[in-house]
Amino acid sequence: MDRFDRIYSLHQLFVNARHPVSRKVLEQKMECSRATIERTIEDMRDYLGAPLKYDRSANGYFYDEADGAYQLPGLWLNGDELNALLVVQELLGNLQPGLLDEQLAPLKQRIKDILALKPLGGGEIGRRVRILQMAARKVNNTTFSLLASALVQRERVAIHYRGRGRGETTQRTISPQHLVHYRDNWYLDAWCHEREALRSFSLDCIVEAQRQSTQATDVSAAILETHYTGAYGIFAGAAIEHAVLYFTAERARWVADEQWHPDQQACFLDDGRYELRIPYSDPRELMMDILKYGADVEVVAPLALRQAVKAALVAAARQYQE
Repeated sequence: MDRFDRIYSLHQLFVNARHPVSRKVLEQKMECSRATIERTIEDMRDYLGAPLKYDRSANGYFYDEADGAYQLPGLWLNGDELNALLVVQELLGNLQPGLLDEQLAPLKQRIKDILALKPLGGGEIGRRVRILQMAARKVNNTTFSLLASALVQRERVAIHYRGRGRGETTQRTISPQHLVHYRDNWYLDAWCHEREALRSFSLDCIVEAQRQSTQATDVSAAILETHYTGAYGIFAGAAIEHAVLYFTAERARWVADEQWHPDQQACFLDDGRYELRIPYSDPRELMMDILKYGADVEVVAPLALRQAVKAALVAAARQYQE
């Protein structure tokens, strides 16, 4: 443990202690010598203005907080916490370039300056953390920032939305509820004032957005939870069907460790196959996930889903007939 971490750790001990902490306890907790403890205490007093006092009757050190609770000045985190912050910043930067860059830039530089004094390899984070994306669709940074700002400041937004299904662009006024990063793409859960219902909008399909001064309509957390997590995948709403899937014994070794839905039910069959039951409302996304397993999965029920998957497989096989 270096000087920086010792100061941080000692501070945490004094803050959380109800009574003066003896030097012997400090040595045990910090796993260092008496001389090191004394030097660290002097550093805290001389350089950081820590109100550390010694109580002879209790034979221990404590914070004299007559003027209020003492806090270390500036940004004081231990090495693991500092590196974790840098990892989070790298994650955000890879998920959406430009996301919080302006707000995080001063903090990021401060962290790097602190890590430069410590043997933590802080500069390696950006080179050692990789995020691999597949089929991610580009989102305009200005649009993203506008929507994120309106979301947290609870303002309505007027958007022009290009729906891929019909190829039409519509104008909507929405009250943002959640930003969602799902399968390498960004979505906005919002109350649509034209449809008077909850809707999910793919951010890359928002071709124009303008914040409004009108306060956003808030939807309760309970309603949002029910609406967006009841069915399978990105398609919201109450589940109306339950898919029953049988995976081969070989594929079961992978699927058994996966969560397809919070309310899924699963078990191993006597012959080694794996049964997975999943609630869904719209079959489209579920079908895509089923089809990627090819011959390693069988749709047992419902009949409509089984027939739809069968038809898709037959059509795919037809593409390769000579």
